[in-house]
Formats: sequence, C-alpha cells, structure tokens
Amino acid sequence: MNAVEIEEAISRLAEQPFDAAEFPYLFLEAFGNKPTTIKKLRAGASNSSDLGGVLQRSHIHIATCAPGEVTQTLAALKASPATARWKAQFTLATDGETFEAEDLGSGNTIACDYPDFSDRFGFFLPLAGISYTKEIKEIEMDMRAARRLNQLYVTLLADNPEWGTAERRRDMNHFMARLIFCFFAEDTDIFSDKGLFTSTIERMSERDSSNTHDVMAQIFRAMNTSIANRKDANLPRWAGAFPYVNGGLFSGSLDVPRFNRIARTYLLHIGGLDWKEINPDIFGSMIQAVADDEERGSLGMHYTSVPNILKVLNPLFLDDLRTKLEEAGDNARMLLNLRKRMARIRVFDPACGSGNFLVIAYKQMREIEAKINDLRGETDRPSEIPLTNFRGIELRDFPAEVARLALIIAEFQCDVLYRGQQLALNEFLPLSKENWITCGNALRLDWLSLMDVQGSGVKLHADDLFHTPLDQAQIDFENEGGETYICGNPPYLGNTWQTAEQKAEIRSIVNGRTGSPGFLDYVAGWFVKASDYIIKAGGVAAFVSTNSICQGQSVPILWPIVFGSGCDILFAYTSFKWTNLASQNAGVTVAVVGLGIPSTTPRRLYEHQDDGTVVLREGASITPYLTIGPRIIIEKKSTPMSALGVMEFGNKPSDGGHLLLNREELNSLELSDAQRNRFIRRIYGSQDFINGGTRFCVWIEDKHLDEARGLPVLHRRIEAVRELRLASPDKGARTILARRPHQLKLMRIGNTHAIVVPSVSSERRPYLPAGIVDEYTTLSNLAFALYDAPLWNMALITSRLHLVWIATVCGKLETRYRYSNTLGWNTFPVPTLTDKMKADLTRCAEEILLAREAHFPATIADLYDPDTMPPDLRAAHERNDEVLERIYIGRRFKNDTERLEKLFELYTKMAAAPTAAKKRKAGG
Repeated sequence: MNAVEIEEAISRLAEQPFDAAEFPYLFLEAFGNKPTTIKKLRAGASNSSDLGGVLQRSHIHIATCAPGEVTQTLAALKASPATARWKAQFTLATDGETFEAEDLGSGNTIACDYPDFSDRFGFFLPLAGISYTKEIKEIEMDMRAARRLNQLYVTLLADNPEWGTAERRRDMNHFMARLIFCFFAEDTDIFSDKGLFTSTIERMSERDSSNTHDVMAQIFRAMNTSIANRKDANLPRWAGAFPYVNGGLFSGSLDVPRFNRIARTYLLHIGGLDWKEINPDIFGSMIQAVADDEERGSLGMHYTSVPNILKVLNPLFLDDLRTKLEEAGDNARMLLNLRKRMARIRVFDPACGSGNFLVIAYKQMREIEAKINDLRGETDRPSEIPLTNFRGIELRDFPAEVARLALIIAEFQCDVLYRGQQLALNEFLPLSKENWITCGNALRLDWLSLMDVQGSGVKLHADDLFHTPLDQAQIDFENEGGETYICGNPPYLGNTWQTAEQKAEIRSIVNGRTGSPGFLDYVAGWFVKASDYIIKAGGVAAFVSTNSICQGQSVPILWPIVFGSGCDILFAYTSFKWTNLASQNAGVTVAVVGLGIPSTTPRRLYEHQDDGTVVLREGASITPYLTIGPRIIIEKKSTPMSALGVMEFGNKPSDGGHLLLNREELNSLELSDAQRNRFIRRIYGSQDFINGGTRFCVWIEDKHLDEARGLPVLHRRIEAVRELRLASPDKGARTILARRPHQLKLMRIGNTHAIVVPSVSSERRPYLPAGIVDEYTTLSNLAFALYDAPLWNMALITSRLHLVWIATVCGKLETRYRYSNTLGWNTFPVPTLTDKMKADLTRCAEEILLAREAHFPATIADLYDPDTMPPDLRAAHERNDEVLERIYIGRRFKNDTERLEKLFELYTKMAAAPTAAKKRKAGG
C-alpha cells in the first residue's frame, strides 16, 4: 500500500463505531498487513502480547482499555517485557474516546481524540515500510486532499459517464481545477468569509443533491462576472458574496456535473479540510493522477520530495543566488543589482507535470528576494519576480491546468508570508488572463518560440484561460534579456517500450547525428533539445534522468551529440533512488545532469555515498559516466585491449527446443552411459548457472552423426530441427544451418574447462557470479564464456574493480547488471601482468572456488546473497580484491569512485597507444 491508500483506510476506521476487540486487527490491516498475518495474530500464533493486547513483533504493541485508562495503559505497554523482548517500535492505547501512542525509538508521542487519530496516520507509516520523515509530516494534508478529491472525481464520473468521454474530459478537468481554487480561496481569506464556498453549497443545495450542480454553476457565474456588471447579471442574492475572479478560471462553459448524495457528501468533507496547509508543489504532483485512468491507482506516488527537486535547482542557479546574497551583505547597491538580476531570470520546465519544479523555484527565489528587501528596509515592496517568467510544457491538459493554478497559489502564499495578508489580498484578484504553461508535446514543439528571449514571438490572449491556443509563446517575458534555466524530470522510457511515434520523435530530434537513435531512452530527447536550445539562445539546463543515459550503450550514442552541439556537463549528482510514497519506498535509480556552454569554472560532481551522505568534488571536467575526468567515451571492441583471455557468447540453439532436454526428457531417451557421454552435454544459461538449474542438450559431433541417426530417439529430433530451419524466414537458417540439423547454431565448448560469466545478474550481489564448468558442460547464448582460459581471468572478473567497471560501462537491464563482452570485457583496462601476478591471482580464484565448494550444495544465488554471504567466501573475495588493487595502485582503493577514475585513466592511456596494445599476447 502507498501512503494515500493507508490514509484512506485509516480514515474509514476512524469513522466506524469503536470495537475494542477488533480495533487492533483493523488498525494493522489498514497499514497493509495481509489476511494471513492478521489470522495468525488472531489465533495467537504470532501475537506476543503479555498484556492481553496485540503485539506484532518488531512493529507495534496495541491495547484497548476501559474509559479513562489510556495513559496508564500506554505506560504499561512501554514497560512491558514483551515490548522490549520483541523490539516493538510503537505502543498504542485507546478506549474509543482518547487515542495515545509513542514511537519508542524517537520518543515522539501523539495524543488526540479518537475520531481525530486518522489525522496522525503519518506517525505510523513505518509500519508499512515508509519512513516518517519531516517531509512526510508536512504533506499529510496534501495526501488527504488528494485522496478525497479522487473519491469525488470517480463518483462524479460514475454518475456522469459523458463527462469521462474524450469530448468532455477536458471540461471535467476544468471543473476540478475550479473546485481546488474555491477550497483554497475559502480558507485563505481570498473569499470574504472562511468556508464560504462549502457552507454555501451545504446551505443552498438540497440534501438529496438534486440542485447541487445548479448552486455551483451560479457560484461560478458570480466569479466570472465583474462587480460593475452584476446588477444586470440576475445573480442570486446569496451568490453576490463571491468575488470577481476572472483570469479565465471561470470563463467559458459553466456546466457542472450532476451530484448524487454521496458526491455531495464527499464535496463537503473536502471543504472541511484546512486548505491553508496545502503545498501547491506537492499537492499538484499528487493530484495529477486523479484525471488519468491508467495512473489513478498510483494516486499519491507521483509526489516528488523538495530535497530531490533542489538537487536540480540548487546547483542550476539557486546556490549562486544565495552566494551572491551572502557576498552582498548589507551593501544596498549590490542587493539592488541582485534583485534586478533575479527579476530577469526565466525558469523553463519542458516536462512540467503539475509544476512542482516551477513552484519550488519560484518559492525559493521569493525567499531570497524577501531577504534582500528586508536588508534594504523595503519589506512591503511588491515582488519584482514575474510569475510569467516560470514557463512549462506538459503533454496532458489536467496537470497543465494544475501547474498554472499551483503557481497562482504559490504567488499568493508568498505574498502573505513576506508582505502580509492584507497586501496579498489587495493585489490577488482579479487574476490575470495570461497563460504561461503550454499543453503539448515537448519533443515536437519549438522551444525557441515558447522561450522567445528577444520578445519577437506571436503573443495571444483569450477569454478562457484553459482554451487559449497552447502551441506557441503567448505572452512577453517581463524584464527581457536575463538568464534562462531549463529544468525538470522528463519521462523515462527504454527503447523497448517506446511507441513508433516516440521513436520517430527521437529520430527527428537527433536528425542524423547518430546512426543508432533507436537505442536511446526517451528522456534523451530532452537532453538533445536542451543542448540545441542552449547553443542558439544561451542558458543552462539540468534534468533528472534515469541513470541509464550515463551507462552502457547510451553513452556512445547520446553524449557525442550533446558534446558535438557545443555543450558540456557542468555539474551532476551520481546515481540515487528517486523515491515516492509507495510502500517500502520503491523508486527508480536516477542521476541529475546539468548542461551548459563550457567555461573555466570548475565542474561540480555531487557523489552519493553508501552511508547516505553526499560529497562534493570539483574538477576540470566530468565524464559522461559521471566521474571526474576527461570526456572519455567507451566504445565496443571486438578483441580485448589488455592481454586477457577471449570472451565469447555461448551457443545459440536455433533448434525450436528439439535439441534441449530437461532431466525427465533425457531419461526418456534411454541412452546407455557410453551414448550419454558421446551425445549429451549439460548446458547452462545465466539463470541455470546462478540458481543451480539442470538442463541438457544433444551434442553430436560430425564424426558421430551416423551413429546418432541410428538411434530413433535422436533421429526424430534431428529431423524436427531440419524441418524447423528449412521453414525459417532467415536465409542462413535455410541454407546453412539446415545442413547440420544435429547441432546447435554454434558448437563452442572447452577442451578442459570454461569460465562462465552470466549475461544478467542481480545488482544486489557484491560480486559478479562467474565460475568454472568442465569439458562436459557447454553454455547457451544467455551466458558468456572464456574457453580454456587461464584461471587468473576469473580473478579479474569476480573483483570489485570489474563489477564497478561493467556497472558503469555496460549499463543495466532494469536494475540488474547486464554484461557485454565487447563493451565490458574487451575494454577492461588491466596493467601488464607479470607471471608472479598471474600466479597470485590464480591462487585467489582457487580460494574463491574452494570457499564455494565448502558450502555445497548451496547455489551461487545462495552464496552471494549479500545478507547471508558466508564469511569465508567474503574473505576470499576481499583477498582477491586486495591482490588485484595492489597491482593497480600499490594499495586498496578508498571507494568505487577512486576505482572508476583509475580505470578511466588507464583506459585513456591504453586507447591512445593502440599499437602497444596489439603487441600484447592475449590470455597467457
């Protein structure tokens, strides 16, 4: 369950009549515990309470009690030996009237009336694997509002199915945007009376909701009618209390969907929330899923934390503004110049969603401006930062509308905070009609026309904010000629999952600058568009991106285009989890990359450490792999550049399964031992090797073909392969492979042994799970092999050094390591090895194999589980790492960053001397 779903479940529980016996189980169920878990607790099998309550080990100790005994019961729970023994994180006591709980780790407590405990649901989120951080505490209101608006949206569509059609969905989205404004306005004094909108609906509409839509339509009409025109508008007397809002928000169609009784109740409940607490940036990113049928199930999981957004905005330009503010001190002239500079800054998010990057940028700039005004003694001064300088593009219309609304709300909140409630109210209404968020496809639109820094583009206005043409720049920038900063979190989509239209967009953007656009992630389009824009119009860009664009095959495709345009990497954050509010804090691994025109300013690399800290390092340049160093790009090589064994693919069967056997099928052939030795080999793919699977293949050498054909069980399989290959659309299969149907497409096997390297393996493993197989075992095309190679090659492959190299250079399949012989092994830079070094590494490989053997029959998957890896095996790998790393630098590396930088340095030297590399003898 995600946090929004938990809030909904807890709210339902709080609304139900209190049942002392059932409450502990219903409470745990609301936090995502499965029915089987609840059943065991009810039966007492896993209930460890010593006070007659419910104790879920490592989680919570709950007890209900008689009226008035809550505080004493909570104290007893805390003092309980079972609470300590089973390491409960929380204690909770309630009598159905009062509710108290304590986090035993932090000492934080909550106490409230029982019906209000749902407002404190975030306190218990660790029960669902979600950390209750300061950020989560601050967005509890946003989650409740998003969830309740979702309930209303779904209910209205069920009763008004025509509003869910393509023709009317846009009207529905406009209606929701109007509601959000009204809820916010009635709680922030924008409307004359607190709760004016909700109370008017409750008072003037029938309880059976038969006229709710009419009442609401009259309210909307009032807010679209200027004060001067109200006498002629025939508005109901009660609607006159609503101000003139205009700004296009209430222009156009004033249709309202019909409400049933449940929808009316939801509306009143939403109005009962305190909308002053809304964070427009956060709420917007959560609510955007409401209007998307496919995303509604993940409501709330779009939330992006402010610290993560600031990883983009701070190094992009906010850090520099703060530095200049500090340098100015109380110098009035320097402060004035800084304020003028800020008034000319343009922020552009070409994948803005609900506008969270733009809102955060605006709020941060207003904070800096307020400090300037305070230092200059001008605290009442209106802001000089134009809202219209914060521009965005969004593909879907509802998030685009929410983005505009979020910026309007943010402006009002900042005015209240820095200038006072009255001044903010005086200047807030009526709203401007200007539209600065474009609804369209960012990869198809011309960014130069939208961000026309010269002010020469076509500018349009319309009566309806939401129906203004949205495919061009519509308003002039205020304070022309300033800086442009491009930012955002564009969509990631691997090449396998892209539609034909999306692939065409990428091809159009790269415009022949690479021969392999089909291998690029969709997000690469934003990097190329940003680079092209910067070269033509100036500016700096920074995007959150899947870290795959800085790994594997993406690097030699994307980054020559970016560098070739004239841009460079100015700053970056190395890989980190871009988390959301899903249970267990799931998230995609991303990086932040900043682009701009090269300068002499040091490049800044923010490196995420294993302990969660971030270290800033500076250098002359940053590689596309996000390390400090020259702009090197690793290209595939057909042979090893170092003196290493040759690594090849395993054998692709191309047999329709007729030459592959499981154990039952093998036994059914009823071959003699001698025939098995001649005609059968064990075959491993990556998963077979890692998980201990057992498969076999028919292996017939040409000299034994006649004998094999004499066995009917083999003859039938051979003929089945022949027929398959003759029917293949592939010419090679029909003309070449069909002539030898008794064999796999390739027939590679070691004379004495082979070193196995799985093509895909889990990123959780601390080392690559390479190993050795004998001469009676071959490999499928799902693994790589070094046939009869010296064992010291395995020491290299199973080292931390090599893991770091392939994780960076080869990239990943989803989150798993994806191996490549041409990109990972053949490019791996290894110093010249003496015979003694090879002997030392051979012993290290032998020690690893012996340590594995000591734990037979444990599989590779068992042995390399990072949580249970045997100490002797880990020690063998540590010894291997120490021996190898001393060969490189005479000591152990301090961290993976140092490993990578040394490898890139060595690669650069070796790549620059190709003739020297050719002289090295491979493998010996």
